[in-house]
Amino acid sequence: MLGARADMSMRNWGKLAQWTVFGTLGCVTICISINYVMFRSDPAVILSKALISSTLLPIMLAGSLFFFLSLKLRELAIANHRLAYLAATDSLTGCLNRRAFTKSVENCLNFHSVTHNPIGALLVIDADHFKAINDRFGHHRGDEALTLLAKAITGSLRKNDELGRLGGEEFAVFLQHANMAEASLVAERIRKAVNDIDFKVNGEQYKLSVSIGGAACAHSATFANLFRLADEQLYIAKNGGRNRIEMICNSSQAALTAASASLH
Repeated sequence: MLGARADMSMRNWGKLAQWTVFGTLGCVTICISINYVMFRSDPAVILSKALISSTLLPIMLAGSLFFFLSLKLRELAIANHRLAYLAATDSLTGCLNRRAFTKSVENCLNFHSVTHNPIGALLVIDADHFKAINDRFGHHRGDEALTLLAKAITGSLRKNDELGRLGGEEFAVFLQHANMAEASLVAERIRKAVNDIDFKVNGEQYKLSVSIGGAACAHSATFANLFRLADEQLYIAKNGGRNRIEMICNSSQAALTAASASLH
């Protein structure tokens, strides 16, 4: 992470230097060209002085001006980047917030619906008995548990998977190009990682667990449809005893809906 930031900083300073150097050279070239046209018929001593002044003045004035403007533009770009990051990120856990996560998944679903590539799976993850943590130990301990949950989930994901906090103690993960079996493996990895969290209150170990509902996407779907299916599976997992996983594929759901419709 630090290496990437240092590399980005070097690139930014490099761009600033480029703007300063090439902007100044551009001004020098224009000034020399204008002075040469204006004084070329004058004596050589006047022409040489005109060319010297048209070289030195832009370097002194335009160089500092371009550097100042480039520096301000760099600061503005950094500020805009930070604002965009804050607008898309949950401040407590560092995950994408609900709006940013939803938009990211929708973009991915729309892209794959056009290219007809394998789409992926959505997992909805909810902490079990989380209200009891807040009630017994206070909200500051609840926040600590949430950050530990987010860290455990992140450590269980693959490289290009997206994690978002939907609100409260509910998280969601989008697994690109994952089929039903692959999504189930990731979900089980998350469940076990949460069970292994070292969460202690006043020196006493408190066991954390999550229930996970998942919907694999075998054909085109909207985020709302995929989330509804995953949320239904989460409800089944909660009612089935918690600390468990329930999965479905949207092609299976489509078959069930068609069968139900034919019966009526």
